[in-house]
Amino acid sequence: MEQEYILNECSSFEPEHIFECGQCFRWNKQIDGSYIGVFGQNVINVKKEDDKIIFKGIASGDIKKVCREYFDLDRDYQEIKNKLSKVDDNLKNSIKYGSGIRILNQDLWETLISFIISANNNIPRIKGIIERLSKNYGNKIIWNGKEYYTFPNAKQLAKASIQDLRKLGLGFRDVRVYETTKIINENKVKLEQLLNEKDIDKLREELLKFPGVGPKVADCIMLFSTLKRLEVFPIDVWVRRVMNELYIKNEDETKVNKKEIENLAKEKYGNLAGIAQQYLFYWRREA
Repeated sequence: MEQEYILNECSSFEPEHIFECGQCFRWNKQIDGSYIGVFGQNVINVKKEDDKIIFKGIASGDIKKVCREYFDLDRDYQEIKNKLSKVDDNLKNSIKYGSGIRILNQDLWETLISFIISANNNIPRIKGIIERLSKNYGNKIIWNGKEYYTFPNAKQLAKASIQDLRKLGLGFRDVRVYETTKIINENKVKLEQLLNEKDIDKLREELLKFPGVGPKVADCIMLFSTLKRLEVFPIDVWVRRVMNELYIKNEDETKVNKKEIENLAKEKYGNLAGIAQQYLFYWRREA
């Protein structure tokens, strides 16, 4: 049954900023400017109208609760922006540009597989692969006469052989996704235990055990999933570029050391480095 929830205060909620900042792959822009996404057992349309955000769709529970959790609506992003804006003008400008970004609470399993797929890949292709995986192995939800598919859980994905995954366009990532699924199904690493791990180094160590998870992918999983480690600072080409241009100023950006960027981020942004990274990434890539 369709439900609706209206958020009346949206100074820190801009659908385009949230869904186009590289943190998620299952949200698609509609003709009217709204976005439709599938997460968990939910299919939700998110639309901004004046100073309201309207959430409408099929939810697995109360839509208000589902949306408040997923969109991290109980965190004060205005306070975070005020704090980070004081760091320097560079960050202040990037925050103005992406003022509506929020870091989503995405399912840990889905985030793990999605970011393994993201390695050396572009966003349209990543989205296509995840959509095909969901269509072949997830559950069907019909809303407004259209079919949507949930992301397959580990048991559902275990039905796919390496060849099956290759046919869906995963390329060299097929073995990595297959083996990671096997590790989870054999209980060699329990994802629910990772949610209780306080030590960030131990957490990273556990994530690095999965095939296809390197340091950058591990950091993305820690930041964009329900692990919610806001202090991590994932470094890709765009982040390296922006940090070099703004602060390090090395003539050859490929020679900029990852550790140097991490130390700089920790020193400047502290335990909000992950959110600062999103503002900088979105600003540098879009503007």
